[in-house]
Amino acid sequence: MVLGSDLRRGNARRGHGPRAGRGTALAAAVALVLAPALAACGDGGGGDSPVPTQTAERTPSAPGSAPADRAAAEREVKQNWEKFFDPRTSLDDKKKLLQHGQFMGPVLEAFSGDERGGQVKAQVTEVSFTSPTEADVKFALSLKGVTALPDASGKAIEEDGTWKVSVKSLCALVELSGDGSPPAIPGC
Repeated sequence: MVLGSDLRRGNARRGHGPRAGRGTALAAAVALVLAPALAACGDGGGGDSPVPTQTAERTPSAPGSAPADRAAAEREVKQNWEKFFDPRTSLDDKKKLLQHGQFMGPVLEAFSGDERGGQVKAQVTEVSFTSPTEADVKFALSLKGVTALPDASGKAIEEDGTWKVSVKSLCALVELSGDGSPPAIPGC
């Protein structure tokens, strides 16, 4: 401790003391939540379902390109993202809220079956449409009510008339829990 500083008065040096690294620890905790999904989803080659193909990344359309009813679409994106990450949402409902959800069952089962997976929630802070069927989503991810990733971002995709969490967004979160190598998850 620095002479003249007092942790109770808040004038201690940043990065030292009992709260140092708290943000990093929370981010690591979120990564640990996603680790079981990685471990449970290795492609053993025994799956009967075809793996969805990834489409090429589209560049944003001209400014102002958005769904016909922008306000309704924005509400649906926010509602569906938050519902997808709500621990009370059933596995079947999560499949309906994830792009290609019918193929991502193993990931969702591992995530939902893990005790910590039931403690992760998302709060959408911004939705920006890049086309009538795609949107950039900014959100805060929390673990046990404590914000772990305050400025996370992902994509929402309109698929079959429903705005869903994109596979790329889920895969990006799963990659946070790994060692930097691409995860062996069907569809990622």
